[in-house]
Amino acid sequence: MPAARPPRPDEPATARVAPPPASTETPPALRLGADKRARCWWAGSAPEYIKYHDLEWGSALHGDDSLFERLCLEAFQSGLSWLTILRKRPAFREAFAGFVIDRVADFDDNDVQRLLSDPTIVRNRAKIDAVIHNAKVAADLHPGLNDLLWSFRPQRPRPRPVSLADLPAITAESTAMAKELKRRGFKFVGPTTAYALMQATGMVDDHVVGCWRATD
Repeated sequence: MPAARPPRPDEPATARVAPPPASTETPPALRLGADKRARCWWAGSAPEYIKYHDLEWGSALHGDDSLFERLCLEAFQSGLSWLTILRKRPAFREAFAGFVIDRVADFDDNDVQRLLSDPTIVRNRAKIDAVIHNAKVAADLHPGLNDLLWSFRPQRPRPRPVSLADLPAITAESTAMAKELKRRGFKFVGPTTAYALMQATGMVDDHVVGCWRATD
């Protein structure tokens, strides 16, 4: 349905087109699964999404290597569906030495060619180069990537989202995180990627009201 046009100030009230009800424009924020559990709307389209939603998304994640993996996968996801990345995650882990920062930082041109020849991962040269470059940057961080990323966790939790309209794509914190990561030399880390990382690793909790994972 086309969006209703805004009325002109001089237009008679009877001629104005009323906007459609919000319920026809906004997808539901929840999806009921076969197990009768209500989940965030995005989690019901594939088994991989359900497992990721129930066990990982929004749960606090710590550790330099674990957070490095998530940072890399969020970058690889740019322009693709997250489902594609989830399905390829075992292959990514094998190809990138488990995303152990010190090991990836030692990758050389032979590794780049190996990765570009690997059909089980996303073979994007710019993203592959960025992962190796970012590993080198992360290896030199002190005290470490975990402390740096978690320093941008919002100090005050915002109200739990009720609808999709309540979910931002970026925030002041994700913008600040991306700016600091870029200042330190990281690549493929814009504010949107930073906020997706914050959601995935529990720095923010965006499970919507009514989702079984929403515990407060």
